[in-house]
Amino acid sequence: MILYYHPNHFKTTVTMKFLNRAQRPVLFTGKRYLSTPTNNNIDVVHRAISASEPIHFWSKNDIKSIYETPLLNLIFAAQTQHRRFNDPTKVQLCTLMNIKTGGCTENCSYCSQSSSNNTGLKAEKLVSVEEVKEEALLAKKNGSTRFCLGAAWRSMDGRKSALKTISKMVQTVNDIGLESCVTLGMLDKSHSDTLKDAGLSAYNCNIDTSREHYKNIVSTRTYDDRLRTLNNVSKSGIKVCTGGILGLGESHDDRIGFLYTLSNTNPHPESVPINRLVEIDGTKIVNDLKKSKNPKLKFEDIVRTIATARIIMPKTMIRLAAGRYTMREYEQFICFMAGCNSIFTGKDMLTTPCNGWDEDKVMLAKWGLEPLKPFSTTSI
Repeated sequence: MILYYHPNHFKTTVTMKFLNRAQRPVLFTGKRYLSTPTNNNIDVVHRAISASEPIHFWSKNDIKSIYETPLLNLIFAAQTQHRRFNDPTKVQLCTLMNIKTGGCTENCSYCSQSSSNNTGLKAEKLVSVEEVKEEALLAKKNGSTRFCLGAAWRSMDGRKSALKTISKMVQTVNDIGLESCVTLGMLDKSHSDTLKDAGLSAYNCNIDTSREHYKNIVSTRTYDDRLRTLNNVSKSGIKVCTGGILGLGESHDDRIGFLYTLSNTNPHPESVPINRLVEIDGTKIVNDLKKSKNPKLKFEDIVRTIATARIIMPKTMIRLAAGRYTMREYEQFICFMAGCNSIFTGKDMLTTPCNGWDEDKVMLAKWGLEPLKPFSTTSI
Protein backbone atom coordinates (compact mmCIF):
# COMPACT_ATOMS: atom_id res chain seq x y z
CA MET A 1 0.00 0.00 0.00
CA ILE A 2 1.48 3.34 -1.06
CA LEU A 3 0.31 6.71 0.26
CA TYR A 4 1.58 10.13 -0.78
CA TYR A 5 1.49 13.49 0.89
CA HIS A 6 0.08 16.02 -1.55
CA PRO A 7 2.75 18.58 -2.47
CA ASN A 8 0.37 21.42 -1.63
CA HIS A 9 0.22 20.17 1.93
CA PHE A 10 3.82 19.26 2.67
CA LYS A 11 7.07 20.67 1.36
CA THR A 12 8.47 17.24 0.61
CA THR A 13 6.59 14.35 -0.94
CA VAL A 14 6.63 11.36 1.41
CA THR A 15 6.01 7.79 0.36
CA MET A 16 4.77 5.35 2.98
CA LYS A 17 5.32 1.69 2.28
CA PHE A 18 3.74 -0.98 4.49
CA LEU A 19 5.78 -4.09 5.01
CA ASN A 20 3.77 -7.32 5.13
CA ARG A 21 5.33 -8.77 8.27
CA ALA A 22 4.66 -6.03 10.79
CA GLN A 23 2.92 -3.51 8.56
CA ARG A 24 5.47 -1.01 9.73
CA PRO A 25 5.55 2.05 7.47
CA VAL A 26 8.93 3.17 6.22
CA LEU A 27 9.24 6.78 5.04
CA PHE A 28 11.18 7.67 1.93
CA THR A 29 11.69 11.34 1.07
CA GLY A 30 11.18 12.10 -2.57
CA LYS A 31 11.39 15.06 -4.90
CA ARG A 32 11.30 18.52 -3.32
CA TYR A 33 8.65 20.75 -4.88
CA LEU A 34 10.05 24.28 -5.05
CA SER A 35 6.66 25.75 -5.86
CA THR A 36 5.22 24.60 -2.55
CA PRO A 37 4.75 27.44 -0.01
CA THR A 38 7.46 27.36 2.66
CA ASN A 39 5.23 27.28 5.73
CA ASN A 40 7.00 26.60 9.03
CA ASN A 41 4.45 24.02 10.20
CA ILE A 42 5.21 21.97 7.08
CA ASP A 43 8.92 21.95 7.89
CA VAL A 44 8.45 21.01 11.54
CA VAL A 45 5.94 18.23 10.83
CA HIS A 46 8.21 16.83 8.15
CA ARG A 47 11.18 16.85 10.54
CA ALA A 48 9.13 14.97 13.13
CA ILE A 49 7.81 12.27 10.82
CA SER A 50 11.20 11.78 9.16
CA ALA A 51 13.17 11.23 12.38
CA SER A 52 14.22 7.63 12.99
CA GLU A 53 13.94 8.03 16.77
CA PRO A 54 11.90 10.29 19.09
CA ILE A 55 13.13 13.88 19.39
CA HIS A 56 13.55 15.24 22.92
CA PHE A 57 14.25 18.91 22.26
CA TRP A 58 11.13 20.72 21.08
CA SER A 59 10.65 24.49 21.26
CA LYS A 60 7.25 25.96 21.98
CA ASN A 61 7.28 27.49 18.50
CA ASP A 62 7.90 24.04 16.99
CA ILE A 63 5.00 22.55 18.92
CA LYS A 64 2.76 25.50 18.05
CA SER A 65 3.56 25.02 14.36
CA ILE A 66 2.52 21.37 14.57
CA TYR A 67 -0.57 22.12 16.69
CA GLU A 68 -1.77 24.75 14.19
CA THR A 69 -1.35 22.53 11.12
CA PRO A 70 -4.63 22.29 9.14
CA LEU A 71 -6.65 19.62 10.93
CA LEU A 72 -6.88 16.99 8.17
CA ASN A 73 -3.14 17.24 7.54
CA LEU A 74 -2.43 17.11 11.27
CA ILE A 75 -4.47 13.94 11.79
CA PHE A 76 -2.92 12.28 8.74
CA ALA A 77 0.60 13.13 9.93
CA ALA A 78 -0.23 11.86 13.43
CA GLN A 79 -1.57 8.56 12.10
CA THR A 80 1.48 8.23 9.88
CA GLN A 81 3.75 8.78 12.88
CA HIS A 82 1.71 6.33 14.95
CA ARG A 83 2.12 3.58 12.34
CA ARG A 84 5.85 4.21 12.03
CA PHE A 85 6.44 3.41 15.70
CA ASN A 86 3.45 1.35 16.87
CA ASP A 87 1.30 -1.61 15.91
CA PRO A 88 -1.91 0.14 14.79
CA THR A 89 -4.05 -2.91 15.61
CA LYS A 90 -3.34 -2.90 19.37
CA VAL A 91 -4.90 -0.83 22.15
CA GLN A 92 -4.01 -0.82 25.84
CA LEU A 93 -7.03 -1.30 28.13
CA CYS A 94 -6.56 0.20 31.61
CA THR A 95 -8.87 -0.11 34.59
CA LEU A 96 -8.77 2.26 37.54
CA MET A 97 -9.78 1.48 41.12
CA ASN A 98 -10.19 4.10 43.83
CA ILE A 99 -8.46 2.54 46.85
CA LYS A 100 -8.78 5.54 49.17
CA THR A 101 -11.57 8.03 48.52
CA GLY A 102 -11.76 11.69 49.58
CA GLY A 103 -10.19 13.80 52.29
CA CYS A 104 -7.23 14.98 50.22
CA THR A 105 -5.54 18.11 51.60
CA GLU A 106 -4.57 19.42 48.15
CA ASN A 107 -6.75 22.26 46.84
CA CYS A 108 -6.99 21.18 43.19
CA SER A 109 -9.92 23.24 41.93
CA TYR A 110 -11.31 20.46 39.72
CA CYS A 111 -11.18 17.54 42.16
CA SER A 112 -14.21 16.19 44.01
CA GLN A 113 -11.87 14.43 46.48
CA SER A 114 -10.24 17.63 47.72
CA SER A 115 -11.29 18.69 51.21
CA SER A 116 -11.19 22.27 49.86
CA ASN A 117 -14.17 21.57 47.61
CA ASN A 118 -17.71 21.19 48.90
CA THR A 119 -18.90 18.15 46.95
CA GLY A 120 -20.35 16.14 49.82
CA LEU A 121 -17.89 13.33 49.23
CA LYS A 122 -16.94 11.60 52.49
CA ALA A 123 -13.40 10.47 53.21
CA GLU A 124 -12.94 6.71 53.39
CA LYS A 125 -10.21 4.40 54.65
CA LEU A 126 -7.80 2.46 52.47
CA VAL A 127 -9.45 -0.64 50.99
CA SER A 128 -8.14 -4.13 51.69
CA VAL A 129 -5.79 -6.20 49.55
CA GLU A 130 -8.60 -8.72 49.04
CA GLU A 131 -10.87 -6.03 47.58
CA VAL A 132 -8.11 -5.07 45.14
CA LYS A 133 -7.64 -8.72 44.17
CA GLU A 134 -11.35 -9.13 43.46
CA GLU A 135 -11.48 -6.06 41.20
CA ALA A 136 -8.22 -6.95 39.44
CA LEU A 137 -9.51 -10.43 38.61
CA LEU A 138 -12.64 -8.86 37.13
CA ALA A 139 -10.52 -6.49 35.05
CA LYS A 140 -8.40 -9.35 33.74
CA LYS A 141 -11.50 -11.35 32.88
CA ASN A 142 -12.67 -8.43 30.76
CA GLY A 143 -9.40 -8.07 28.89
CA SER A 144 -7.71 -5.21 30.70
CA THR A 145 -3.96 -4.80 30.26
CA ARG A 146 -3.13 -2.58 33.22
CA PHE A 147 -4.77 -2.22 36.64
CA CYS A 148 -4.36 1.19 38.27
CA LEU A 149 -4.82 2.10 41.94
CA GLY A 150 -5.62 5.67 43.00
CA ALA A 151 -5.48 7.10 46.54
CA ALA A 152 -6.55 10.63 47.48
CA TRP A 153 -3.42 11.71 49.35
CA ARG A 154 -1.11 14.70 49.09
CA SER A 155 2.00 12.56 49.55
CA MET A 156 3.29 9.32 51.08
CA ASP A 157 5.18 11.09 53.88
CA GLY A 158 4.31 9.48 57.21
CA ARG A 159 2.39 6.63 55.58
CA LYS A 160 4.81 3.75 56.13
CA SER A 161 2.04 1.29 56.97
CA ALA A 162 -0.07 2.32 54.00
CA LEU A 163 2.92 2.02 51.66
CA LYS A 164 3.50 -1.52 52.93
CA THR A 165 -0.15 -2.41 52.23
CA ILE A 166 -0.05 -0.84 48.77
CA SER A 167 3.12 -2.79 48.00
CA LYS A 168 1.14 -5.95 48.74
CA MET A 169 -1.61 -4.71 46.43
CA VAL A 170 0.95 -4.20 43.65
CA GLN A 171 2.33 -7.70 44.14
CA THR A 172 -1.21 -9.10 44.05
CA VAL A 173 -2.01 -7.34 40.77
CA ASN A 174 1.24 -8.59 39.24
CA ASP A 175 0.57 -12.15 40.41
CA ILE A 176 -2.81 -12.03 38.67
CA GLY A 177 -0.98 -11.24 35.45
CA LEU A 178 -1.75 -7.56 34.98
CA GLU A 179 0.54 -4.55 34.82
CA SER A 180 0.28 -2.39 37.94
CA CYS A 181 0.09 1.39 38.23
CA VAL A 182 -0.54 3.58 41.27
CA THR A 183 -1.12 7.27 41.93
CA LEU A 184 -0.53 8.30 45.54
CA GLY A 185 0.53 11.94 45.40
CA MET A 186 4.10 13.07 45.92
CA LEU A 187 6.88 10.51 46.42
CA ASP A 188 10.46 10.81 47.56
CA LYS A 189 13.12 8.42 46.24
CA SER A 190 12.72 5.98 49.14
CA HIS A 191 8.98 5.66 48.42
CA SER A 192 9.54 4.99 44.73
CA ASP A 193 12.31 2.48 45.51
CA THR A 194 9.89 0.58 47.77
CA LEU A 195 7.27 0.48 45.03
CA LYS A 196 9.86 -0.66 42.51
CA ASP A 197 10.88 -3.50 44.83
CA ALA A 198 7.22 -4.53 45.00
CA GLY A 199 7.18 -4.84 41.20
CA LEU A 200 5.29 -1.66 40.26
CA SER A 201 5.02 -1.21 36.49
CA ALA A 202 4.13 2.49 36.30
CA TYR A 203 3.48 5.51 38.50
CA ASN A 204 1.02 8.28 37.64
CA CYS A 205 1.46 11.91 38.65
CA ASN A 206 -0.19 14.30 36.21
CA ILE A 207 1.25 17.75 35.54
CA ASP A 208 -2.35 18.83 34.77
CA THR A 209 -1.64 21.80 32.46
CA SER A 210 1.06 24.27 31.47
CA ARG A 211 3.49 25.70 34.01
CA GLU A 212 1.97 29.15 33.41
CA HIS A 213 -1.66 28.13 34.00
CA TYR A 214 -0.94 25.72 36.84
CA LYS A 215 -1.07 28.40 39.56
CA ASN A 216 -4.70 29.06 38.63
CA ILE A 217 -5.63 25.43 39.34
CA VAL A 218 -3.78 24.44 42.53
CA SER A 219 -1.59 26.23 45.06
CA THR A 220 -0.83 23.57 47.69
CA ARG A 221 1.58 21.68 45.44
CA THR A 222 3.91 23.31 42.94
CA TYR A 223 4.55 22.32 39.36
CA ASP A 224 8.11 21.43 40.32
CA ASP A 225 6.83 19.22 43.16
CA ARG A 226 5.14 17.11 40.52
CA LEU A 227 8.22 17.05 38.31
CA ARG A 228 10.38 15.98 41.26
CA THR A 229 8.06 13.06 41.94
CA LEU A 230 8.28 12.01 38.30
CA ASN A 231 12.06 12.30 38.44
CA ASN A 232 12.19 10.08 41.54
CA VAL A 233 9.95 7.51 39.86
CA SER A 234 12.13 7.47 36.75
CA LYS A 235 15.34 7.11 38.78
CA SER A 236 13.83 4.10 40.55
CA GLY A 237 13.25 2.40 37.21
CA ILE A 238 9.45 2.73 37.21
CA LYS A 239 7.65 3.76 34.03
CA VAL A 240 6.37 7.34 34.11
CA CYS A 241 2.69 8.03 33.49
CA THR A 242 1.86 11.73 33.37
CA GLY A 243 -0.66 13.80 31.48
CA GLY A 244 -3.23 16.46 32.10
CA ILE A 245 -6.76 17.74 31.98
CA LEU A 246 -8.19 19.71 29.08
CA GLY A 247 -10.95 22.21 29.82
CA LEU A 248 -9.47 23.87 32.91
CA GLY A 249 -9.92 27.32 31.40
CA GLU A 250 -6.53 27.06 29.73
CA SER A 251 -5.60 28.98 26.61
CA HIS A 252 -4.42 27.69 23.26
CA ASP A 253 -0.84 28.47 24.36
CA ASP A 254 -1.34 26.57 27.64
CA ARG A 255 -2.05 23.36 25.76
CA ILE A 256 1.14 23.94 23.80
CA GLY A 257 3.02 24.61 27.06
CA PHE A 258 1.63 21.40 28.54
CA LEU A 259 2.97 19.41 25.57
CA TYR A 260 6.26 21.31 25.76
CA THR A 261 6.89 20.05 29.31
CA LEU A 262 6.10 16.45 28.42
CA SER A 263 8.00 16.28 25.13
CA ASN A 264 11.26 17.72 26.46
CA THR A 265 11.81 14.86 28.89
CA ASN A 266 14.25 12.09 28.05
CA PRO A 267 12.95 9.48 27.86
CA HIS A 268 9.42 10.61 27.08
CA PRO A 269 6.70 9.46 29.49
CA GLU A 270 5.72 5.85 28.91
CA SER A 271 2.10 6.97 28.89
CA VAL A 272 0.23 10.28 28.70
CA PRO A 273 -3.40 10.30 29.91
CA ILE A 274 -5.52 12.98 28.25
CA ASN A 275 -8.48 13.85 30.45
CA ARG A 276 -11.49 15.95 29.47
CA LEU A 277 -12.71 17.92 32.47
CA VAL A 278 -15.87 16.59 34.07
CA GLU A 279 -17.39 19.53 35.92
CA ILE A 280 -18.55 18.42 39.36
CA ASP A 281 -20.92 20.55 41.44
CA GLY A 282 -19.16 21.96 44.48
CA THR A 283 -15.71 22.17 42.90
CA LYS A 284 -14.11 25.58 42.56
CA ILE A 285 -13.39 25.11 38.87
CA VAL A 286 -17.10 25.35 38.03
CA ASN A 287 -17.25 29.00 39.10
CA ASP A 288 -13.76 29.75 37.78
CA LEU A 289 -14.77 28.67 34.28
CA LYS A 290 -17.70 31.09 34.32
CA LYS A 291 -15.19 33.93 34.80
CA SER A 292 -12.58 32.66 32.35
CA LYS A 293 -11.72 34.91 29.43
CA ASN A 294 -10.36 32.01 27.39
CA PRO A 295 -12.59 30.25 24.84
CA LYS A 296 -14.39 27.15 26.07
CA LEU A 297 -12.71 23.86 25.18
CA LYS A 298 -13.81 22.45 21.83
CA PHE A 299 -13.55 18.86 20.65
CA GLU A 300 -11.11 20.04 17.97
CA ASP A 301 -8.77 21.21 20.77
CA ILE A 302 -8.73 17.67 22.19
CA VAL A 303 -7.95 16.19 18.78
CA ARG A 304 -5.18 18.71 18.13
CA THR A 305 -3.63 17.98 21.53
CA ILE A 306 -3.67 14.21 20.95
CA ALA A 307 -2.35 14.48 17.38
CA THR A 308 0.45 16.83 18.36
CA ALA A 309 1.37 14.58 21.28
CA ARG A 310 1.58 11.59 18.94
CA ILE A 311 3.82 13.43 16.47
CA ILE A 312 6.30 14.69 19.08
CA MET A 313 6.19 11.63 21.39
CA PRO A 314 5.80 8.78 18.89
CA LYS A 315 6.47 5.83 21.23
CA THR A 316 4.32 7.06 24.12
CA MET A 317 0.99 5.47 25.01
CA ILE A 318 -1.60 8.22 24.57
CA ARG A 319 -4.58 7.39 26.71
CA LEU A 320 -8.15 8.71 26.60
CA ALA A 321 -8.93 8.97 30.29
CA ALA A 322 -11.59 10.77 32.35
CA GLY A 323 -14.39 12.38 30.38
CA ARG A 324 -14.32 9.86 27.53
CA TYR A 325 -17.86 8.86 28.40
CA THR A 326 -18.99 12.32 27.21
CA MET A 327 -17.71 11.59 23.68
CA ARG A 328 -19.77 10.03 20.94
CA GLU A 329 -18.36 6.97 19.25
CA TYR A 330 -17.29 8.86 16.14
CA GLU A 331 -15.45 11.38 18.30
CA GLN A 332 -13.52 8.59 19.98
CA PHE A 333 -12.77 7.21 16.52
CA ILE A 334 -11.25 10.54 15.49
CA CYS A 335 -9.12 10.50 18.66
CA PHE A 336 -7.77 7.09 17.64
CA MET A 337 -7.11 8.38 14.14
CA ALA A 338 -5.14 11.20 15.77
CA GLY A 339 -2.89 8.70 17.55
CA CYS A 340 -4.62 7.53 20.72
CA ASN A 341 -3.80 3.90 21.55
CA SER A 342 -4.96 3.43 25.14
CA ILE A 343 -8.18 3.92 27.11
CA PHE A 344 -9.54 3.59 30.61
CA THR A 345 -12.40 1.11 30.69
CA GLY A 346 -14.44 -0.58 33.41
CA LYS A 347 -16.62 0.71 36.21
CA ASP A 348 -15.63 4.22 37.32
CA MET A 349 -12.93 6.84 36.86
CA LEU A 350 -12.40 7.51 40.59
CA THR A 351 -15.53 9.64 41.20
CA THR A 352 -16.72 10.10 37.60
CA PRO A 353 -18.36 7.67 35.14
CA CYS A 354 -16.38 5.41 32.83
CA ASN A 355 -17.29 3.57 29.64
CA GLY A 356 -17.90 -0.11 30.37
CA TRP A 357 -15.94 -3.12 29.14
CA ASP A 358 -18.76 -4.57 27.07
CA GLU A 359 -19.44 -1.45 25.01
CA ASP A 360 -15.73 -0.81 24.55
CA LYS A 361 -15.02 -4.33 23.33
CA VAL A 362 -17.78 -4.03 20.71
CA MET A 363 -16.52 -0.62 19.61
CA LEU A 364 -12.86 -1.64 19.34
CA ALA A 365 -13.69 -4.86 17.47
CA LYS A 366 -15.63 -2.79 14.95
CA TRP A 367 -12.50 -0.74 14.32
CA GLY A 368 -10.26 -3.81 14.01
CA LEU A 369 -8.43 -3.19 17.30
CA GLU A 370 -7.35 -5.84 19.77
CA PRO A 371 -6.44 -5.50 23.47
CA LEU A 372 -2.71 -5.32 24.12
CA LYS A 373 -1.40 -8.16 26.24
CA PRO A 374 0.00 -7.23 29.69
CA PHE A 375 3.75 -6.57 29.93
CA SER A 376 4.01 -5.92 26.19
CA THR A 377 4.17 -2.79 24.08
CA THR A 378 2.62 -1.42 20.89
CA SER A 379 6.05 -0.23 19.75
CA ILE A 380 7.49 -1.95 16.68
